Amino acid sequence: MKVKELGHIVLYVRDLERSRTFYGETLGWTEITPEEGLAFPAAAFSSGRTHHELLLIEVGPSAAPIPRGRRIGLYHFGLKVGESDDELREARDAIAAAGVRIAGATDHGVTHSLYIEDPDGNEIELYIDVQPARWKEDPGAMFKDPVARPLSL
Repeated sequence: MKVKELGHIVLYVRDLERSRTFYGETLGWTEITPEEGLAFPAAAFSSGRTHHELLLIEVGPSAAPIPRGRRIGLYHFGLKVGESDDELREARDAIAAAGVRIAGATDHGVTHSLYIEDPDGNEIELYIDVQPARWKEDPGAMFKDPVARPLSL
């Protein structure tokens, strides 16, 4: 067996409508959930690359929060938002206008990244590829200069 690509992410959320607004309106994903809804409280989204890339499943307000700090499980997931720093600035301005706090901004050499959290505390990296030719020719390029630098946009 060989994995071909990362297909989709499924997240449990406390409040489906709150998360639907965040992922649909704030981040600009296209919701593909049928009008009659799903058989359970959920919403699906796609960028158009595949049938769905994100599925949100509501588990209610009493669900345990994500533990802070070092833990087992998901650290963050990355969403490519464009090809240039101008597009990353546009993303920064849009999320700031929506009241989303930027938790960090990093120059990884091959990417420029902003870090935010969704309403349930899942960390999301919004990024652009800075040197796509470099890492396409040498997939290990991102590890050759492991120093993450602060990013100024």
